[in-house]
Amino acid sequence: MPDAELDDPAPDDPGTDADADRFTRIYRDDYLRVLGYAARRTSRELAREAADEVFSRAWRRLPDVPDPPLPWLLVAARNVLSEQRRGGARADALALEIARVPLFQTDPSDAVAERDVVLRALAGLVETDREALMLTVWDGLGHRDAALIAGCSAGAFAVRLHRARRRLRTEMARLDDAEAPIVPTRVREVS
Repeated sequence: MPDAELDDPAPDDPGTDADADRFTRIYRDDYLRVLGYAARRTSRELAREAADEVFSRAWRRLPDVPDPPLPWLLVAARNVLSEQRRGGARADALALEIARVPLFQTDPSDAVAERDVVLRALAGLVETDREALMLTVWDGLGHRDAALIAGCSAGAFAVRLHRARRRLRTEMARLDDAEAPIVPTRVREVS
């Protein structure tokens, strides 16, 4: 076997110590964010599988991973999740995963009531509205990065986010009104 073949890295192996250091840094900095992104869209088990697959792809395609890597990683996560669904994986478990995210309130009963309204309002929105809200609020992305992940322009994403916020407010108000206690009116006795 010629020596040149021994020196060539395998196609799946970026190969240098600098590559390994860069990958380690990316993994350390972004794994939990990628896992969180996936966990808000599917079950915990599938989210872990998706995050692992994203970083496997990142390792294989390390030269293609830009700096900063998070938008690229989240696009990869979105693609992996789509592949999971197409492959017969369990459907989106968004509401179950979001229910575990605590809201910070002083009175725990207020937090429970508000979280319930928010979760039900989110569940009542279409997927594109939920995605726009999740990318900006939960994932903390700016319009440009969120637009990249959503597959649209930054301007289109800004409009999508504006409409999603409006629909969320409307849905939350509707739910609040639907659950307002009915106060009976006093009936005046006729003599």
